[in-house]
Formats: sequence, C-alpha cells, structure tokens
Amino acid sequence: MAGWLGAAFAAAAVVGLASHLLGTHDLPLAHALTEVLGHNVTQIAAIMVFAMTYVAIALGRFPGLRLDRTGAALAGAACMVVTGVLTLNEAYEALDFNTITLLLGMMIVVANLRLSGLFRLASGWVATHARHPVILLSAVTLVSGVFSAFFVNDTICLALTPPVIEIAILLKRNPVPYLLAVAMACNVGSTATITGNPQNIIIGSFSHIPYVTFASALAPVAAVGLLLTIALIALIFRTEFWTTAALQAQPLRTRADLPLVLKSVLVALGMIVAFFLGLPPAGVAIVAGVLMLFTRRVKPEKVYAEVDWPLLVMFAGLFIVVAGLEKSVFSPHVIAAVGALHLEHLPILGGLTALLSNIVSNVPAVLVIKPFLGQLPDPQRSWLVVAMASTLAGNFTLVGSVANLIVVQRARGQGVEIGFWTYFKVGAPLTALTLVIGVLWL
Repeated sequence: MAGWLGAAFAAAAVVGLASHLLGTHDLPLAHALTEVLGHNVTQIAAIMVFAMTYVAIALGRFPGLRLDRTGAALAGAACMVVTGVLTLNEAYEALDFNTITLLLGMMIVVANLRLSGLFRLASGWVATHARHPVILLSAVTLVSGVFSAFFVNDTICLALTPPVIEIAILLKRNPVPYLLAVAMACNVGSTATITGNPQNIIIGSFSHIPYVTFASALAPVAAVGLLLTIALIALIFRTEFWTTAALQAQPLRTRADLPLVLKSVLVALGMIVAFFLGLPPAGVAIVAGVLMLFTRRVKPEKVYAEVDWPLLVMFAGLFIVVAGLEKSVFSPHVIAAVGALHLEHLPILGGLTALLSNIVSNVPAVLVIKPFLGQLPDPQRSWLVVAMASTLAGNFTLVGSVANLIVVQRARGQGVEIGFWTYFKVGAPLTALTLVIGVLWL
C-alpha cells in the first residue's frame, strides 16, 4: 500500500512536470501525450495529487511509512508547485493567513488557560458540588460545550480529559460515559461560534459572516445538542446514572497559578467581547496571544509546546492542494454539473457535507465544498449548513473528529479504554438527531 501511494505521488509529479516542461514548447510529444490521455496532463496531475493527499488524510497516515496527515498535505502542496499546476506565487496566494493567524492566537490563549490551572480548578469545583451522577454528567457536558464554543475544541479535549478521569475515579464512577460527554460535547458546543473549531474558523474567513450572526444562527443548535448529549448518555448507560445513591463528593486537590489564571481569564473574556463587537477575529486573537506572552510567570517554551504546529502546517498544505484542484479542474462546466445535485436544498447540502466529513475529515471536506457554495442562491445560509453539518458529523464514529481521538488517546494513557461500538451507540443517534434539528432550524 505504501509503495503504491508513493508511486502515485511520483507519477503525478512526473506527469505534471512533463506537462510543465513540454507545454512551453510546440513539441509533438506534448500534443501526443495530451491526445492519449484525453485531458490536459496538468489536470491529470492535479487530480492525482489531490486524490493521493486525501487518501492519506482519510487513512491518517501511509501504511508502512511515517508520513502522517501533515506530511501528506505538505507533500501534496509541493507536488502542485513542482508539477506546474500552481506557480510558487499562486501557492503563496492560496494560503489563508486569517485562518492560520486566528488559530495560532487562540492556541496561545488556551495554552495559558491550561498552564494556569484554570481547567483543573473548574474540574475541582464540579467534583466538590456534584451530588448525583446525572449532575456530574451534566456539569462535564456543559463545561466542555461552553468552553469549546469560544475556544478551539481540540484544545479543550486536551485540557479536560485528565481531570475528568481523575474526578470519575475519585468518586468511584465509570469514567467512560463522562469521557464520551467530553468528546461529544466539545464537538457539539464548538458548532456555536466561528472560533469553536478549525473548520468554523476556515468558514468564517471564507464567508465573512459576522461573529454575532454566526453565533445567533448556530448557538441554539449547539444548546439543544448539549441537552441531547446528556439525555442519550444517561439513557444508554442506565446502570451508571439510574441510581438514587448520592455521590460522596470529596475535594479534588488542585494546583493553580492564581495571578496567571486571573490574567488569562481577563484576556480571554476581552477577546470574546471583541469578537462579538465585530472586530476582525484574526487580529483580535493574535493580539490576545501576544498579550499572554508578556509574562514573568511561565516560560515561553511551555506555551509554544502547547501550540499544535502540525495542524497549522497541514492547513497551509491543504489550502494549496485545493487551490491547485480548483484552478485546474473546477471549471464553470464542472461547477454547473455539481449544481445538478441541487445543493441549494439544505438537507442535501447538509447530508453531503456530513458524509464527506466522515470520509476525509471535516476540514478537508469544507475546503472541497467551498468552490461550489458561491453559486448557490443563499451563500451565507449554505455556509452555516456546512459549518453545522461538518462539525456535528464528527460525533458519528470514534474516528469522526480529532477531538474524539484526543480523548481516546489521553484516556488510554491513563488506563481507560473506549471501544468503537461503545462510542458508536451514543454517537450515531446523537449525530442523526442533531443534524435533523440543525437543518430544520436553518
């Protein structure tokens, strides 16, 4: 498999490079190659590079190799330039720096919130005041969902998984349903705003939908989704929650840097207020991140270690790969043909987005769908449907979103296993219900 994928990347590079070199000369070989292939060889190269990149992203890595999603996106971007599909300047222009800047600023802010001990303080408060398993489940779900609504959901999963396991063990409860609540609530809660997850950040940059407009449209869907998350987990894990026994709450020992907690909270709240006031999200986030770096309480190396640099690189690569496909393949004729699928009907658009998100992950799905939304009668509503469907679809299976995988991997490191079917029996109905509610609401 690894050899086949590597050979395909190489073949795409060779075909495109031949087109690039031969296309500048009136040589019979170039005409013959084009006639044999039946299409412009640059188009063939673009399709091959795109397909191999997305195969690698769907699989997570190349079997037998250490090339992960980030490496595949970077390799695909390089092939788009080497093959002549894009010039180097066109590749630079394809990068959406608003998205990358916003993500970087948010990661720095959340890193400081986490390093300050804020999340452990919140977990400790929950452990002390929960008197029944359903109350504990509700608190974990709401804390995960609300934090994820304003900060990138992947980082919230990283921060909350260890203390939730600690709380469950301290209270002698089964950690699994509470960890499912963290993963699913982080996905559902992140639907609410532009800054909730990476795909929403991209959509906000492309669509230019104001932060308030986005939140007013999708926050109600997220709120109902969080209630459904609590109800479904409580229903399916009846032995854990259908009990009259009260929890023996004990204080959870927490260590926090209170001055850093205060500063981080004030900067984070200021950032959220600025978002709602309509200031440019990317500029606000990076200013907030820079403000957090002015400190004597935490070494900058610790903050940089919390930033997901591979994710930023993967985004840059995907922007270039999709730009190459859009330039070479997405002609007006192709866009018109896709229009025959009637994407203006919200259930069709939502269903297609959810399906594609579960095949290649939500961020790549959004980038593929982007070129077709500008032709629809109501682009803003269409973008909102794509944001809602690509995010909620992440709850369908255990591998449906990066947030799920973070929870599973962190839990495994602490001796807690979450099986595929254990997740699926909650995630599948939750996804179906929330998608229906979201489409009907929009």
